[in-house]
Order: sequence, then C-alpha cells, then structure tokens
Amino acid sequence: MDIATAAKLWDAQPGWLNTASYGLPPRPAFEELQAVLADWRTGGSDWEPWDASVGRARAAFARMVGASAEDVSVGATVSQIMSVVATALPPGARVVVPEIEFTSNLFPWAVAADVTTVPADRLADAVTGATAAVAFSLVQSATGELANLPDILAAARAHDALVVVDASQACGWLPVEVAGVDVLACAAYKWLMAPRGAAFGYLSPRVRERMRPLAANWYAGAGEGGSYYGPPLRPAPGARAFDLSPAWFSYVGAAPALELLNEIGIEPIREHDVALANRFRAGLGLEPGDSAIVSVDAPGERLAAAGIRAAVRAGRVRASFHLYTTTADVDRALDALT
Repeated sequence: MDIATAAKLWDAQPGWLNTASYGLPPRPAFEELQAVLADWRTGGSDWEPWDASVGRARAAFARMVGASAEDVSVGATVSQIMSVVATALPPGARVVVPEIEFTSNLFPWAVAADVTTVPADRLADAVTGATAAVAFSLVQSATGELANLPDILAAARAHDALVVVDASQACGWLPVEVAGVDVLACAAYKWLMAPRGAAFGYLSPRVRERMRPLAANWYAGAGEGGSYYGPPLRPAPGARAFDLSPAWFSYVGAAPALELLNEIGIEPIREHDVALANRFRAGLGLEPGDSAIVSVDAPGERLAAAGIRAAVRAGRVRASFHLYTTTADVDRALDALT
C-alpha cells in the first residue's frame, strides 16, 4: 500500500503534530475496537476473540523488528517491562544511561542498580568492563536525536554488557532490527498508534535465562490457555513467561494498526515522516535532519493559537510528523512561527 492511499485511512483534524505524545488510530483499528466495545457492552462475545488480537499484535511487532514471536513478550508500559528486565542484573550492577533519558528507562535501573549517566554522544565510550548494561532510547523523546546504535553495540560486545533499548519513539517510523540487542521495549500508543495499555518487549534468550518473572500470572503460564489454578509454578516457554495479563481492548486496537504499518512498510513511512520534518526545519532556517521529531526554540503559544497541537519538552517546542501529517499541517505551523 502506498503512502497516499494509506493516508486516507485516518481522520486527523488539521494541525496534529504530536505523535511523539500519542498517535492517532487508523480507521480499521478504531472500527475494530468499536465493534468489540459494543460486544462487551451487551455480552455478545466471549473474551477469546479479543485475546486473539494479542497474538496478532505480538506477531506483527515481531515482524516489524525482525524478531521471532517467541522472543516477544506483551505488557502495559515500558517501565513495567524494564523493571522485570532489571531482575537479570546482579546486586550493585553498573548501568550506563544517557543524561537526558525518559524516566521509564531510568527509574527501573535507579531502583535496582548503580546508575551512571553520561552525555548521549559519549554512551559507547562509557561502556567498560565494569558495565553490566547500557540502557538508552533509540530516538530521544525530547530532542528526536537518534542513538549511535552501531557504536554502542560494538562497545557492549567488547565488554559483554547487556544492550537495553527503549524504541517507543522509533518503532512505527524508523526501521528497527533487534540483531545484537538484548532487550527492546516499545510502548505502542505513540508511533504504533495503538490505545495506551499495549507494550511489547523483545527479550533475547541470553537475558531471559537471567530474569525472574516477578509479575508471574495466569496468562504467562504454560498451556494454550494459560494456567488458571494451583501449583506448581509453570511458566510458558520463551518470552511469554514474562507476559503481563493483557488489557484486551488495547490490543484489539493495536493489532490492525501494526498490521497496517507492516503492509505499508516502515522505510516509506520513514521517508514520508522525515521529509515533512525537514520541510518544517527548512522553513525555520535549520539544516535537514534524520528524525521525525524536531525540537526548536519557538513560541509554543503561537502554535496553540493557530490550532497546531505540539508539545513542549525541556523548554522547547517538540513537533512530530507521521503518516497522517500533511504539508498543509507543516505550512500552517510555519505560518504561525514565522
């Protein structure tokens, strides 16, 4: 499906430049969710068809990041996934994190380990033989800056450190591969355009063998339908042992959205999104960039007055551009700022 055809599947009001806060659902996802909500209201369905959406979403996310579905767990938030990953660390472990990192990928390490923060461009240099893990966002939420993944991976391999990635601001517009990564977590309500309450975690076999399932539950139990009653503890094989019992309706909305992204293709989405971001940058006299997120010193109140919905992060206007963004949206924002 080409971008022009795909763009017709959204009903975005003009001026939405805030996907980095939350994404807008494509019509198939919204309609599928509405149908399920109607069944829930009247008792018109069992929960098993809703649960099938979890499997669909898991498979679609695995395909998107080049993973096996058996290596993907489902959860609710990035912080919940990272908190369980933290059980893989020995007491007093050193974790290296960028100085500016969203706290969902900082606080779990601060609770469980000894955190060292460094400038984002020095992350690879800070990995030493004393480093148990390096945790970072693939795309930084405040600035849109892309991490230097090849250098970080090389440094981590040299010192046998775990590589833990938050891809919440990347998956859905930036091609992502889990090769070489130990953990990749993603909240689905941003660029994957799902309802809040769906999140995915790629967990490599080597990190799983060190983890403890602190959120163990019926859904993460062995057996096709989970494990309802009684001992012994019997976790499911693979990453499913670390599943959180899912918020079904969030996954009902997630599955068709992720399937649509895969149908369109992430590379053409990246080209579309970055082209719009660079149109915005050019209109402000800035050099081209490589991100769908643009952070600028600008009067945010002018955007609001013009009906442009963006965000302010770290004292700067953050604009973000996705499938449903148009050149008219960009030009309207530029007219308000220039």
